[in-house]
Amino acid sequence: MNPVLQLGDRTLSSGEVLQLLAEHRLMPLLIKEIVIDQAIAPIETTPEEEQQACEQLAQQYQSAKEQGLSSEELNIMAIRLLKLEKFKETTWGGDLDAYFYQRKSQLDRVVYSLISVSDIGIAQELYFRIQEGEESFAQLARQYAQGPESQTDGLVGPVELQSLHPALAKLLSVSQPQQLSPPTQIGNWLVIVRLEKIIPAQMDRPLRQRLVNERFNTWMQTEIAAQNWQIRQSNPAISGATE
Repeated sequence: MNPVLQLGDRTLSSGEVLQLLAEHRLMPLLIKEIVIDQAIAPIETTPEEEQQACEQLAQQYQSAKEQGLSSEELNIMAIRLLKLEKFKETTWGGDLDAYFYQRKSQLDRVVYSLISVSDIGIAQELYFRIQEGEESFAQLARQYAQGPESQTDGLVGPVELQSLHPALAKLLSVSQPQQLSPPTQIGNWLVIVRLEKIIPAQMDRPLRQRLVNERFNTWMQTEIAAQNWQIRQSNPAISGATE
């Protein structure tokens, strides 16, 4: 046996380690790191960039020694992360504006008023009372709403459209500010909705980084799915493919 891992009193061979990775479905994580290593291999960095990356990561890991990380290990991690970010930027940063406009309608945020009830008769009555100005949306939400919006006078948001129920997101996306929508069935609820405000998404630095990461993650999922792997031992082989 060729021992590669000592775990307490147990010594594991390379074959046993790989078998455990497969059995516990950790192989995709290992494949991901291998794919990253291959992708960032051609990426070049300057000594200045590396020093800055190492210093920044060291600040994040003030207790690195307590976590069992040496300075050398921390520096290797920092440079790898630096190369990964440069790889992402080089690969997807150039045409990010087009991707942003493709995703913008989902990234726009909205503030809206909501009353959700389970009875159609009550929903219709509330709708007409709001429409006629008999009582405010907030008053009726406090009194009748059966969801968490009852605690906020019916006000919800700001929240991204993509995080909402598809039917609600569609309803709000075609509404104008202060437009009151009649009772609509969404899931198990009848909802009365009024769009209060639209907050258009803007390509600031955090959103830009988020979109780059989105594209990287999509690429990574495709790469992992395309990898076939096989564990070969002297015993019967354990093989499989990532899903």
